[in-house]
Amino acid sequence: MKKIITVIMLIFLLVGCANKELKIENKIEFKEGKEEKIEFKEKKEYKLSLIMAGDALIHDAVYKDAYIGDNEYDFSDMFEEIRPIIQNYDLAFYNQETIIGGKNLGLSTYPRFNSPEEIGDALIDVGFNIVSLANNHSLDKGEQGIIHSNQYWRTKDVMVSGTFDSFEDRNKINIQSKNNISYTLLSYTTSTNGIPVPEGKEYLVNVYNDELVKEDIERVRDEADVIIVSMHWGVEYTHTPTSEQRRIANYLAELGADIVVGHHPHVIEPIEFIDDTLVIYSLGNFISAQIGLPKLVGMLVSVDIIKRDINDSIEIDIENVQSELIYTSYSNFRNFKVIPYSKLTDIIFPNFEEKLQPYIEVIKKEEETIKVNSGI
Repeated sequence: MKKIITVIMLIFLLVGCANKELKIENKIEFKEGKEEKIEFKEKKEYKLSLIMAGDALIHDAVYKDAYIGDNEYDFSDMFEEIRPIIQNYDLAFYNQETIIGGKNLGLSTYPRFNSPEEIGDALIDVGFNIVSLANNHSLDKGEQGIIHSNQYWRTKDVMVSGTFDSFEDRNKINIQSKNNISYTLLSYTTSTNGIPVPEGKEYLVNVYNDELVKEDIERVRDEADVIIVSMHWGVEYTHTPTSEQRRIANYLAELGADIVVGHHPHVIEPIEFIDDTLVIYSLGNFISAQIGLPKLVGMLVSVDIIKRDINDSIEIDIENVQSELIYTSYSNFRNFKVIPYSKLTDIIFPNFEEKLQPYIEVIKKEEETIKVNSGI
């Protein structure tokens, strides 16, 4: 009896010392009423927070509004309203829709873009540290634009994917870790706007095909806890995912992608889970000078990535999925600002609650449980 009491006291002491990352379960087995055996089950839990934004579509009106003279630009004021949100997260993703191809190639707008380096500087300063570079405008300034863009991003402490300088560069495994959770980004586009990728230099931009993505995911699946796949896909200006988007989303889920983050339609599309894979079909525009409310309304989506290690058996869960609408405000193509729903007023956007209700319904169309505008 004394041995049993001693064991029970030991169990209470161990439980009392457990912290948030370590839990201990105890199991007592009695052999012929005399001997006790204690089995310890170790549970460790880690969390990584991630927020995602859509297309940084830098028309000439946007970069002209940022011009401060002497061939220099300052975009910082445009993002001041979302800075406090982004900086609350461990990881922050966006799609650099317009190539940072170097000012010596000439800044340009639609249909073939080239943006100043200062847009990247501003968004890194806001807190973004994961950037997709594969999209239909990646080749707008040709090979030289991609080379300059890659050189620029290599000088930053940011994970990028989608454009490369060589096949060796493209096939490198790029995995980073934070909070004991390892992660990687794979980025693809389904179009280059008819601009052909130079033969023999297919590494310049990741143009999607099933076999390519299968090989890439298989290369990293056992190395990374979390695989984020960025997809530039779909049809512009429609709130409904195409059948091809849905096919690719299901295929990526089968391959083991954890998060599929979509962009290109320039308007928002629904969010859903396919088994354990979170699919965001389109985040809409992050910032642009496009005209019309649907193109000025985008969204931020945040998640908690939870890693549970139970006796060296790893389980990854995507939890606490939330979204917040954002609105690009400007007047006469000046004074551009990205404003989250939580900071909108009827002065900034008259009758905004009623006008934005249809966009909330779009987000929740496939997954009613998604929280919208609840404060991310």
